Amino acid sequence: MKRAPAPEHVDSLVTDARLIGERRGQVLRAAVKLFSKNGYYTTTIQQIAREAGVSIGLIYQYFGDKEDILFLSLKLVLESYEAEIPRRLAGVEHPVERLAMAIWAYCGIVDSLRAATVLAYRSTKSLREDRRQLIMDDELRTNRLLAACVRACVDGGYMREVNESLLVYQYVLFCHAWALKRWAIAGTMDCAEYVAEGIKLLLEPFLNAKGKTALDAMRGATKDFRVDPRETAAPKVAAKTRKKTK
Repeated sequence: MKRAPAPEHVDSLVTDARLIGERRGQVLRAAVKLFSKNGYYTTTIQQIAREAGVSIGLIYQYFGDKEDILFLSLKLVLESYEAEIPRRLAGVEHPVERLAMAIWAYCGIVDSLRAATVLAYRSTKSLREDRRQLIMDDELRTNRLLAACVRACVDGGYMREVNESLLVYQYVLFCHAWALKRWAIAGTMDCAEYVAEGIKLLLEPFLNAKGKTALDAMRGATKDFRVDPRETAAPKVAAKTRKKTK
């Protein structure tokens, strides 16, 4: 009996990894736009091909069917969380700063993938069961990352004891709401203001005095979550070097 493919497997007639990445990315961007606007079931492969500027035949060289496209679209969102949040946490040592940075990074990813975030809420149920489980597993890995940040704040004596799981889901829902409720929120604040207000509502009340002191210091260093000082350090060093060599 032929073994069924693993749920994460997506057929491709092409074997060149670079080409697979490029072409799939091209198709996925078009698909996310159409799935989010028109819905998964009403969007056709023909419409995706037209939006992506490719032929229907080319799509079937890189995907087995439309569900493969949806599955990889949703994986793209969750893998972005899993890759980008740790990148933004690199070099951040203080537990309060790490938790605030994780929330900030999460919102930033949602802001850059708004359509795909909305799609994840609308269409995960359209996947077959084994793939839905993979998507849920991906989400739980990101949740565990946030939970570790919360636990470090508690263990370090910066935050009172909390129900970590419930608090993490409040953070997740808050970050996702930037995409899901953008129609109502975006007219009143930008993403940085949204992050600042969310941290004021969902992090600061759980901190003790020394935790709040650490948070206030981070607010000052980041200009209230508008500038990551690590992102601006390198250009300043380069500028000084150029000045010395003139």
